[in-house]
Amino acid sequence: MKITDLPVEGYERVIEASDPVTGLHAFIAVHNTTLGPSLGGLRVWKYADREAALWDVLRLARGMTYKSAVAATGLGGGKAVIIMPPHGKTPELYRAMGRVIDALGGTYITAEDVGTSIADLEEVRKTTKHVTGLSRESGGSGNPSPYTARGVFLGIKASLKAVYGNDSTAGRHVAIKGAGAVARTLIDLLVAEGARVTVCDVAEAPLVMVTSKHPEVTVVPPAAIFDVDCDVFSPCALGAILDDATIPRLRAKIVAGAANNQLKEPRHADMLAARGILYAPDYVINAGGIINISCETGPGGYSEARSLAKIARIPEALTEIYAIAARDGVTTAVAADRLAEAILAKAKSGKTMSAAT
Repeated sequence: MKITDLPVEGYERVIEASDPVTGLHAFIAVHNTTLGPSLGGLRVWKYADREAALWDVLRLARGMTYKSAVAATGLGGGKAVIIMPPHGKTPELYRAMGRVIDALGGTYITAEDVGTSIADLEEVRKTTKHVTGLSRESGGSGNPSPYTARGVFLGIKASLKAVYGNDSTAGRHVAIKGAGAVARTLIDLLVAEGARVTVCDVAEAPLVMVTSKHPEVTVVPPAAIFDVDCDVFSPCALGAILDDATIPRLRAKIVAGAANNQLKEPRHADMLAARGILYAPDYVINAGGIINISCETGPGGYSEARSLAKIARIPEALTEIYAIAARDGVTTAVAADRLAEAILAKAKSGKTMSAAT
């Protein structure tokens, strides 16, 4: 096993790890621990190259810092990614990753993410204790997807109120990109309140799961989802899908979804604003899962009641961000960053004063 530190400005620690025995090639980025140990999921993906994996882990770790700050989880931000080896995932790969995580001494706590299941985390747990989001049977908080979906649903309602003056989704049309676990729970909530839903996915199986339960949901090809005339466009798959080509095609007044890093570049927030589209900053609206996981670290262990109470405050955070954006004449993306940075600065100042005394 080889672990190498990579100096990256603005990050507390970034490491690259490789293990020829298991085929592990991974990165961990600890962005900020002002508010507590950094927490972020473990992503496994077929990255094009080393640079693509490093770029992904850095942007995701920063997003986790801001997400945790605004969501008041009491944790910092970090992320881990594994470049999918040619032979695929194995238990040995995850146990090797656990040893890498353990080498950071608790400054990074891992969780479920794209490509990593709870069963995979159980393997990680065999070589490090710094794991959250395990099954309820193992004393964890279980699958975070329903909680992420709950937060997104509440965030959509807050965004509807900001645009239309009424937070009900009844009769509203929501176009959802992706039909994964979070999206499917979101669809359940939307349909139950009377929303009209259109969905797409690159895979057939999740779409069948949706339509067998909700035959009234409309399915369109992935290439057509950006052109759907709707009230809310909800990205719930991979990120970086809002760009120069897709934003002009949107026919929605609101973008509010579960995907991380929806904007391909920061300037795309300006493009959305210029078109009069309200953007719910992704790391704020999709914080339900990380909020739920963070409740494992509270007094007495995991509490679903405490989790749901915190998730219920996501609309308040979005409403505050929308107010900051209007007051300062900035995009909602900038407003969210300003709110997160203010929270971090206040915490850092408090720690500095405490150390001085």
